[in-house]
Amino acid sequence: MKIESDKPPKGGTPNEAASDAPSGVRAFSLIEVMIAIAIFFMASFMILALVSSGLRTARMLRTTRPNAGMLAAEMTLTNQLEEGVESGDFGKMYRDYTWTKETSEAGTNGLWQVDFAIFRRGQGHVPDSTMSVLVYSPGSKSKRLGVHAP
Repeated sequence: MKIESDKPPKGGTPNEAASDAPSGVRAFSLIEVMIAIAIFFMASFMILALVSSGLRTARMLRTTRPNAGMLAAEMTLTNQLEEGVESGDFGKMYRDYTWTKETSEAGTNGLWQVDFAIFRRGQGHVPDSTMSVLVYSPGSKSKRLGVHAP
């Protein structure tokens, strides 16, 4: 059994004992430690910025706004076109948005051009989303020269 005493180690005081360490032992200098800490914090902040950017992108994907593709998809369900301008809103789903659809015959062979525009209330006449689609629909009614498809 070993009994410890309150006597300082062999060199006298504790500080003198530390100076008795072998001369081949190396330690990090203050500059080296500061550089290592700086690199650690730079890497940490870069990872934090990356996570923040990912969260922001996920939040943007979660909040949806109507786009003209929604109207084009709905138009393809019927595929019956009539020349003219239509407008409406999206009901309760997108209360602040309205839409217009302008349909015109692009050729005499049943080719139609449909222009969609979505407007946000309070932004004037600047569309929030637009899209033009060419649709082949030979069975749709034409007003050009009074010719109607059979």
